[in-house]
Amino acid sequence: MDTSELKRICELHQKWLLGQPDGSQADLSGADLRGADLHGADLREANLSKANLRRADLHWADLSRANLSEVDLSDADLREANLYAVNLSLANLRGADLWWADLRGADLSGANLNKADLCGADLSGADLSRADLSRAYLYGAKLDEAVGLGAVNS
Repeated sequence: MDTSELKRICELHQKWLLGQPDGSQADLSGADLRGADLHGADLREANLSKANLRRADLHWADLSRANLSEVDLSDADLREANLYAVNLSLANLRGADLWWADLRGADLSGANLNKADLCGADLSGADLSRADLSRAYLYGAKLDEAVGLGAVNS
């Protein structure tokens, strides 16, 4: 997907979030967004399921309540991203930087978090059942009321 098309979709999504009649919810499901610059993007409630966001820059992005199921976010920059109540089931987050990310109430069931940096991340109430947390960096991560903590294997 080229930059101008992605920008147009984000602008229409912003209008949709504001309730404007000419807006539309972003549907980037299955899109090839490898290395995309979405730094600070507002993609709340967007559909990015099965998208390829490998090595994408999502630093400070707001993806709360978005559908990111089966997405490839390997080696992506998600530092300080808002991932509140996001669906990341079966997502590939191998080597992703989630430093201080807000993952409260997120569905990470079956997700690959191998070698992910979750330093300071808030995983309160997150579903980590069947998640691969091997070699994940969890220093200072908040895990209050997280489900499936038996999956923690770091």
